Amino acid sequence: MAEVEEKGRKPSEESTDESEEEDSEEEPKLKYERLANGVTEILQKDAASCMTVHDKFLALGTHFGKVFLLDIQGNVTQKFDISPVKINQISLDESGEHVGICSEDGKVQVFGLYTREGFHENFDCPIKVVALHPRFSSSNCKQFVTGGNKLLLYERNWLNRWKTSTLHEGEGTITNVQWRANLIAWANNVGVKIYDISTKQRITNVLRDNVSLRPDMYPCSLCWKDNTTLIVGWGSSIKICAVKERDHAEMRDLPSRYVEIVSAFETEFFISGLAPLADQLVTLYFVKETSDHMEEEFRARPRLDIIQPLAEGCEEISSDALTVRNFQENECRDYRLEHSEGESLFYIISPKDIVVAKERDQDDHIDWLLDKKKYEEALMAAEISFKNIKRHEVQKIGMAYINHLVEKGDYDSAARKCQKVLGKNMELWENEVYRFKTIGQLKAISQYLPRGDLRLRPAIYEMILHEFLKTDYEGFAMLIREWPGELYNNMTVIQAVTDHLKKDPANGTLLTTLAELYTYDQRYDRALEIYLRLRHKDVYQLIHKHNLFSAIEDKIVLLMDFDKEKAVDMLLDNEDKISMDRVVEELRDRPELLHIYLHKLFKRDHHKGQKHHERQIGLYAEYDRPNLLPFLRDSIHCPLEKALEICQERYFVEETVFLLSRMGNCRRALQMIMEELEDVDKAIEFAKEQDDAELWEDLISYSIDKPPFITGLLNNIGTHVDPILLIHRIKEGMEIPNLRDSLVKILQDYNLQILLREGCKKILVADSLSLLQKNHRTQMRGVRVDEENICESCHASILPSGRLTCLFIYIYCIGICYIYLVSSSRFLYSVNTTVLFIGMLLSVTVKLFKIPICPSGHAANLDYALQTLDTAHMHLLIITICTLKMFTQYSQ
Repeated sequence: MAEVEEKGRKPSEESTDESEEEDSEEEPKLKYERLANGVTEILQKDAASCMTVHDKFLALGTHFGKVFLLDIQGNVTQKFDISPVKINQISLDESGEHVGICSEDGKVQVFGLYTREGFHENFDCPIKVVALHPRFSSSNCKQFVTGGNKLLLYERNWLNRWKTSTLHEGEGTITNVQWRANLIAWANNVGVKIYDISTKQRITNVLRDNVSLRPDMYPCSLCWKDNTTLIVGWGSSIKICAVKERDHAEMRDLPSRYVEIVSAFETEFFISGLAPLADQLVTLYFVKETSDHMEEEFRARPRLDIIQPLAEGCEEISSDALTVRNFQENECRDYRLEHSEGESLFYIISPKDIVVAKERDQDDHIDWLLDKKKYEEALMAAEISFKNIKRHEVQKIGMAYINHLVEKGDYDSAARKCQKVLGKNMELWENEVYRFKTIGQLKAISQYLPRGDLRLRPAIYEMILHEFLKTDYEGFAMLIREWPGELYNNMTVIQAVTDHLKKDPANGTLLTTLAELYTYDQRYDRALEIYLRLRHKDVYQLIHKHNLFSAIEDKIVLLMDFDKEKAVDMLLDNEDKISMDRVVEELRDRPELLHIYLHKLFKRDHHKGQKHHERQIGLYAEYDRPNLLPFLRDSIHCPLEKALEICQERYFVEETVFLLSRMGNCRRALQMIMEELEDVDKAIEFAKEQDDAELWEDLISYSIDKPPFITGLLNNIGTHVDPILLIHRIKEGMEIPNLRDSLVKILQDYNLQILLREGCKKILVADSLSLLQKNHRTQMRGVRVDEENICESCHASILPSGRLTCLFIYIYCIGICYIYLVSSSRFLYSVNTTVLFIGMLLSVTVKLFKIPICPSGHAANLDYALQTLDTAHMHLLIITICTLKMFTQYSQ
């Protein structure tokens, strides 16, 4: 709970000056400060009795009848001697140009601060309240009210005289009045009334709840939240009243407005003042507490709370106990709460002290976070609201956070924050680096040093590298890999690493790091030597990246000893830079490496290394026999005699068999399979590949006295050799393993062959018939011909010229349709234009009448044709001819 500290307070007050919740983690909502300067001097000699607040200035009334105009800082700007007794209330209009003052001796003064106009009146009773019309400066709003035993309204008429009317009387002293727009609210001993100045109607009467409290000791607090919402605080109860327009249908003789109490609730303490804060309330409480040691009550410090009104209660948002001067001597009526709507300033007035409460801004929030050592949150709040903070700087808050982390010993977090806080401030960076060096924590900050556009002096980076080099080789190597080489002097670091290698020459980490440094320094040959010495995986990347092929011509053996596959791939991919002959020469004394190289070369291109194929035969035989036979099969450049000699020397039967067969000595190859390998399946496979009847005969002859071989032959030769040849030669009484199964397989194979042949026959017959039908249909089609077409066989004209008899014949001559017509040339022309239809009719005619064709393939003459037709066929022929004749005439 926040509190207001008093400078120079008495020791007797110190025990009551501490906050009840000093260690609370909840941040206060308001901050407090005393109104000093001229106010301090005034209250030392006098006591405050009332005060009113304008956005531009303050008006303070005292017990000695003085009124002081103050600026916002409390400096006196004007002073008025109004009365020798207490000033009860001061009222200002909205413009701040007119002031109304009333005092305990019955004086009322209303005057302009910047004009000579004014109103002065003395009453025969104390005047407790006065209120000016909010727009009193306007000529048509010259109105104010005063309150003592009755509430009087003063209005200036058109004759510039003041007219007085009584708004209310008979219910005791008027203790409070507040004017907002056209509504005047006042409180007396009975309750609170509201008067509508525009309709001249009183619209409500809110009775006070606790009638046991003396109104003069516990006065009513009134506050307008807006033009239609009145907040009433009396004793320990609070009511929120809303002024609403009445429906016209309900008016009758009632006022046009009415009041609805939207919220009412009780509080723990007595209310001395109220003020709105957005949708919340600021309440000033007068507190009485009972001592644990004494049964009597004593006055405690007043409290300023922020509460959230609810329909049937309220929720406390914050609560602050205020240490005001002489609070032990004050009563509830001695406190007042005034507020400035423009800036959300709240003034707590007591006889000897005036405290200003204001909403905490972002700077105050950061102050509280820093005070609670919540640096992370403070830094975040400053970064988010950097445009709104005035007293703090993001960098200074960050530096405070770094200092805090260093004090805690959390060096890694402190170093990490440097990257965010220090930004591009080189001076701060270097200061922090030296501080970390002083406390022996250079390693912590090394990971976060600037490496981009902002760079520190090379000496800073070198200092850190030297620190790592003394204690942590791995960390040193990591920094060398992560930091760009431009950050430090490369030669200086290389010299330092070289000095350390003198003490530990076999240290792999230092050697690797030295190679990287040589690479940064573009001394690639030195780096390559170290990588090869260490067999480092990056050696190939270094060669490719910097085109170091000329530097590795004499280091090919080292590269292949390190990683044969990568080395060979690199050499083959860059034959234009390192020739094949150079590689072979380098690997001459390492035949196992030479074989790997030549083998991969052969796999890529069977012809490129052909001059080394003879050497490869021996290399395959020595180091890679499984690939010897594929090599012999794929190579067309290796000498067969040399290969045969090597294979026979090493007793490589399979390779020898292949070479013999390739050289044409298949019978010797088969003999080796049968005698050396004794593998009937391989022998049969070999015979199948060669497809030579003599080989089959040799195989049968060799196998005839070997039952296992006979079984193998019976199981496999059925599809290549007639098994009867083998069966007839088997000696009677010879026991053959699985003979029944072999014979069954022979029969099954034979039956399968029969089925396959029948199936093939059916397919061939069906295809032949289909093609024949297709050919027949093609030949039966009509074909357009003219006098220029000739027969391809006899070279005679297909359509004879001249006038023919009235008869036609449709025949075949080597696939050409002959048409003989008895007609004029005109008729022939018409037939030619309808070839398809005529051809179809002619085809039917030939089939029906079976017109014979002469042995030469040409159409027979008319007599020969007619001799073969009987009477019925003749009639049909004549009908067909007539039909054609009619068709041709119609066509003409």
